[in-house]
Amino acid sequence: MLAKVLSLKLPSSPTWYIVPAAAILLLLGLLITNGVITISTEEVTGFLTGEFALYVLVGLAAQLVDGALGMAYGVTSNSFLLSLGVTPAVSSASVHFAEMFTTGASAISHFRFKNINKKLFKSLLIPGVLGSITGAYLLSDVIDGNFIKPFIAFYMLVLGVIIIRKALQKTFVKNKTKRISILAAAGGFLDSIGGGGWGPIVTSTLLGQGRDPRYTIGSVNAAEFAVAFASGITFMLFTGVDSWKVVLGLIVGGVMAAPFGAMLVGKIKRKPLMLIVGVLVIGLSIRTILLSI
Repeated sequence: MLAKVLSLKLPSSPTWYIVPAAAILLLLGLLITNGVITISTEEVTGFLTGEFALYVLVGLAAQLVDGALGMAYGVTSNSFLLSLGVTPAVSSASVHFAEMFTTGASAISHFRFKNINKKLFKSLLIPGVLGSITGAYLLSDVIDGNFIKPFIAFYMLVLGVIIIRKALQKTFVKNKTKRISILAAAGGFLDSIGGGGWGPIVTSTLLGQGRDPRYTIGSVNAAEFAVAFASGITFMLFTGVDSWKVVLGLIVGGVMAAPFGAMLVGKIKRKPLMLIVGVLVIGLSIRTILLSI
């Protein structure tokens, strides 16, 4: 498996490297110059004394789950970070910012492993971005994300049951997917409002309609890069980031895990993959509902 990942052919065009690198450097420069990202002596000491390695492991585990199943990066990483003593506010901001980078690595990996349905990817892209920007803006001033989380969780719980039922069916019946743009806009909006949900909402709905898990997960994960980048920029303009070592650890771990997650999608058969996704969605939904009581 490792040999196959290391033997991947990287994109030959310099544009694949120059444009993303320039965008990332420009963004980091602006954030540091404006004081949005702050780096203190105390944080540098924490980096050198081993905390960074723990955050790398968190990012690796979360991206491996998200890349293989198409969901749960935010929930997985948040759970680990909170268990390490990171405060909820710092954890949430760090995860949103890190997703801007890890989802890019995941998208490239899925393209390289040919897990993408281009028509589905294009249908998800623009509506998802518009929904995420709208949700991030409203959450900053108007809507209480914690209030609607239980309702989102209940919806996902129902989807989890549908997915398991589909997985246990002896015959594979694919229903025509309708109104994908509305689904993508809703997924992007609710992802920003609820602090996560692009994968569980969009991936679960498409799988529940009988779509192929490999191409659904690959296409949704690829589109998530644009969604995460749009929402991340919006959130950064309002909240800022002062936990750079957490962010960097999540990014490094996520980039390392991205090819493995993309490879697993193509190796796991449809039935076990859908069962895993269904159980995961139900478990995460129940967890969210219980925490909201």
